[in-house]
Amino acid sequence: MNIQWDARKYVQEFDFVPKYGEALLALLDPEQVHSVLDLGCGSGALTAQLAAAGYAVCGMDASEEQLRLAQQRCPGIPFFKGDATDFALKMPVDAVFSNAVLHWIDRERQADTLRCVYRALRQGGQFVFEMGGAGNAEQIYDALRQAFEKRHFPYQISFYFPSIGEYASLMEQAGFRVTYATLFARPTPLKGDEGLADWIRMFIKEPFSAIPTAQADEIVRETVETLRPALCQNGVWLVDYVRLRCKADKQA
Repeated sequence: MNIQWDARKYVQEFDFVPKYGEALLALLDPEQVHSVLDLGCGSGALTAQLAAAGYAVCGMDASEEQLRLAQQRCPGIPFFKGDATDFALKMPVDAVFSNAVLHWIDRERQADTLRCVYRALRQGGQFVFEMGGAGNAEQIYDALRQAFEKRHFPYQISFYFPSIGEYASLMEQAGFRVTYATLFARPTPLKGDEGLADWIRMFIKEPFSAIPTAQADEIVRETVETLRPALCQNGVWLVDYVRLRCKADKQA
């Protein structure tokens, strides 16, 4: 999935994405890992933390906007543009690390991504990641679907949110040994009175691409009001996130 990012707004308003990803760092085994690829590095917030932890890290992302910001914020760390479904490294790494990226990839291309990750790792290398899992933001997507259908517009979720069993099977088919997997709810607070509207506009782009601006704004307003009783608590908006966090090893 290709989208245009407002990279600076993403960093300012949605900095919770890398902050929650910090817990992933603990899944890496520093005794076995020296070199790391940060797959879908975005603005480089976690890439910088990997470097600060002593890893020889490089970052890859498909967004030129995010990469420019990463290069500005993290001088000395190598970053490069790449497609997660079709990439190769010159030298294998000890670990591939990925936060909040894989759910952006279509279900039909997940096997391609896993093959690339497998190929990028040395024998016994580690794949550590977190992505949206089954049930992720379900209330928001249901409310959006209803608002779209009410106006006779098609609506389809543009993301892939698998269960543990589904994704573990894909990893095993790619040659990985899954050593850790958990699916958990993580209600996440947003910033400001317009938090949910801003979240929809930042992350839900594809369904709105063919809709006139006035009607798109109407859909967003209606969705926000529909969800206010459930997702606005004491004036703070929440996203009903569900995350899938995993670790796997490259097998012989």
